[in-house]
Amino acid sequence: MTASVDIETLAGILRDAAAREIMPRYRSLGADDIREKTSAIDLVTEADEAAERFIKARCAEHFPDALFIGEESVAADKALLAKLADADLAIVVDPIDGTANFAAGLPAFGVMASVVSKGRTVGGILFDPFGGDFLLAEHGAGAFMDRKGERSRIALAPAVPLDEMIGAGGVSYFAKERRRAIFSNLAKVRLVANYRCAIFEYWAMATGSVHFLFFGNLMPWDHLAGALIVSEGGGAVRRLDGSAYLPSHVDGGLLVATDESSWKALDQALFADA
Repeated sequence: MTASVDIETLAGILRDAAAREIMPRYRSLGADDIREKTSAIDLVTEADEAAERFIKARCAEHFPDALFIGEESVAADKALLAKLADADLAIVVDPIDGTANFAAGLPAFGVMASVVSKGRTVGGILFDPFGGDFLLAEHGAGAFMDRKGERSRIALAPAVPLDEMIGAGGVSYFAKERRRAIFSNLAKVRLVANYRCAIFEYWAMATGSVHFLFFGNLMPWDHLAGALIVSEGGGAVRRLDGSAYLPSHVDGGLLVATDESSWKALDQALFADA
């Protein structure tokens, strides 16, 4: 039980939403089912909205005392996001993370939820609707992979020298001049990918496929669950100024690494002069 939200029940709600509202629409969207929100790369689909309605209704049944904050709910009511910092209990949901991939018919998207209590992330879930697998974490209890009911602790990649590090993330939310400097500095590591999908990037981190992640934009539905999972797995997660990442943060960038020494090396190499 996580602060009056049972993580297993919440995971089941995400799974059911994917089965009922998301996957039946995959590669079946019409032109009118996809809309721009803020730009051509910031999309919403009928599936996002239907899945969020489903999750919100189920959460109201099972967790009536929890404030519900979904990405699409905030798009409709910007004032909702400000309530997260002071909420005794909140459920934060991204009904489809990787909407642009989903809309394009690419199999790189998933469903995320986190539980926040009194300004701290206490539960996190990442759900892969293709494999039916979960990554789950509760504060202080570790992070786990759940594959068809078989559960095991996650294992991050071992630390390696800077020039052997593989990472994922994006620079699009950094200011243009800083973006140029970061691009240049990324030549110091071995490889950097961008899945246009935070859930895939956190999944890669939690399963040992990459050594670091970096982000410029910090909307809570994109990062709270993954950040908790990596932290509970022993990784280092902090904003670019070195401060702790909190549910109330929406800026300041984020750097995620396999351990503290790797975090410091990456911060110095990628961001010190950027």
